[in-house]
Amino acid sequence: MKTFIASLLIISFTFLKAQTDTLKSSLSEIVVTATKTETPYYAVASSVTVFTREDIEKANVNDVIELLRRAPGISITQLGGPGKISYAFIRGANSSHTLVYIDGVKMNDPTSPNNAFDFANLTTGDIERIEIVRGPQSTLYGADAAAGVINIITRKAGVNNYSLNLEGGSHSTYKGALNLNSALGRLNYFINMSRFATEGISASNSKYGNTETDGYNNSGITLKLNYPLLSNLKAEVLYKYIKTKTDLDQNEKFGDDPNYTYKNEDQIFKASLNYKGFENKLEQSLVFTATKRFANTLDLPDESRPFTSSDNYNRGTRLSADFTNTLHLSSNTITAGITYEQETAYTNYISNSEWGEYTSTFPESSLDNVGFYLQDQINFTGKIFVTAGIRYDKHSKYGSKTTFRIAPAYFIPQTGTKIKFSYGTGFKAPSLYYLLDPLYGNPDLKPEETEGMDFGVEQYLFDNALIAGLTYFRLDMNNMFGYDANFKTINIAEAESYGLEAYVNLRNYRGIDLNISYTYNNTKDKYAGSGDYGKELLRRPVHQAFISAGYQFNRFYFSGELKYKGVRYDKDFSVYPAQRVELDPYTLVHLAVSYKLTDNIKLYGRIENLFNTDYEEILYYGALGRSIYGGINLSL
Repeated sequence: MKTFIASLLIISFTFLKAQTDTLKSSLSEIVVTATKTETPYYAVASSVTVFTREDIEKANVNDVIELLRRAPGISITQLGGPGKISYAFIRGANSSHTLVYIDGVKMNDPTSPNNAFDFANLTTGDIERIEIVRGPQSTLYGADAAAGVINIITRKAGVNNYSLNLEGGSHSTYKGALNLNSALGRLNYFINMSRFATEGISASNSKYGNTETDGYNNSGITLKLNYPLLSNLKAEVLYKYIKTKTDLDQNEKFGDDPNYTYKNEDQIFKASLNYKGFENKLEQSLVFTATKRFANTLDLPDESRPFTSSDNYNRGTRLSADFTNTLHLSSNTITAGITYEQETAYTNYISNSEWGEYTSTFPESSLDNVGFYLQDQINFTGKIFVTAGIRYDKHSKYGSKTTFRIAPAYFIPQTGTKIKFSYGTGFKAPSLYYLLDPLYGNPDLKPEETEGMDFGVEQYLFDNALIAGLTYFRLDMNNMFGYDANFKTINIAEAESYGLEAYVNLRNYRGIDLNISYTYNNTKDKYAGSGDYGKELLRRPVHQAFISAGYQFNRFYFSGELKYKGVRYDKDFSVYPAQRVELDPYTLVHLAVSYKLTDNIKLYGRIENLFNTDYEEILYYGALGRSIYGGINLSL
């Protein structure tokens, strides 16, 4: 696979033909997440992957997690079929080192012991764009952006469009989504209502004799409003609600459990004021956000476990305010801001077994943080672009933390070549659980620290229809959380990750789409007290590749994709002491076709896992076999 990617890059470079003016106009796609300002792609030194609405529709996928599998440098794990816990690992770091935003609202879970975000419940129906920035981004985004940021942007309000999508298929799966997007006078609105349900598969792999299916349902609504108060002052409001129910199994080889369920509700609020003045040289935004999460995991007694039951309740909130100022000068863009954030969590766990009752309560607790950041984007002659920033965070418990980042890029317009480099520091704040839990917490914890760099080359060809790139990256993780002999959380572990990301992306060139990515990621546990010292980190493949191809023929669009995930390691906790086991590599093939019956009606179908490959992403957990789906999309 590596040889194939390298050959493709070499072939692409031999077809080099680009003119300065053409490239500058075609490379003007704007990205925001890397700098917090609207920046042309050719001026961004960060490693960025963007999925547009067009990409989402051509990919024909329902879940955000399936889109993320297409990006270089990201590895995904899912504990079973649809709706089961799904985490993203950027460049070999922990899943908790990835910061996730939806429309500027931080989504990492305050009730989770490690503050990680579970992607299981995010569908694509209301999404306009996803921007992924790899490498430490704490300078702009603070804690949790230790390895990267995934920014999910919902559809823009006020675009005259109405659509209805209906789909059904294998495992008694159905989906319905309604989008209403228009304006009432000066008020622009976007409304999305969706419902997804499936009987699913056994969360514990059926090849071990587990037969009970574990279903999933997801209902959601997104409401987005914006209103111009003045010619240069706009107000925006966002509300998003997700309610899910998931059937679970035990995390063991023979884990079938007929009455083990997980219910979850997420609410997201955002209100913002956006100002532009002095001939758009000054931009200011004041943003208030709030998230609320309620979750209940309930396991009732059954025939196979008549004396075992548990009830786990979690409640978490996050409040934040962000005031950002951006000044556009002739060759500089200066961004300065202040953020405030408060996290609150409460959990209560009760279990019963043949040994009696056990109760563990995390009393309602809160922590807050204030951050100050400053960034300068410098443009030298339209060819050299340098972004540099620094941030200071003051936390109510662990004290202060300073991070910085520098990212220069050199763009050669005559050849369409960009040479890029970035270096920065990041941190992962200890969660409420790690700091304050009565049994396992440690109020003296310090943040985990990361130090990352990457160096790469990107080549733009055929009027920017094709982008080919190769990037070397390295990420060092220090002061990581572990446990002492009494199971108290302490700063003790360290790890390293390095590798290569290669990618080729051809968009709509004479009706052809092509997306190829390959990631080589070598990770190593560097904690001398670990039983895995010197070995690869768990659940991170060294080799991973993705290939998709599509072709537009009249009103038909044909596409296929191949996913490869190499050998990785997991832990078998069903034996004592837990044993390190190797998970086999696997390759999946998907096929899809769509047909525009009219300008307003599109029919589509897809086959996932065409060859019915049997595989495990996580030890003892099941994965979907061959599945067939079909649907219709109506739009006005």
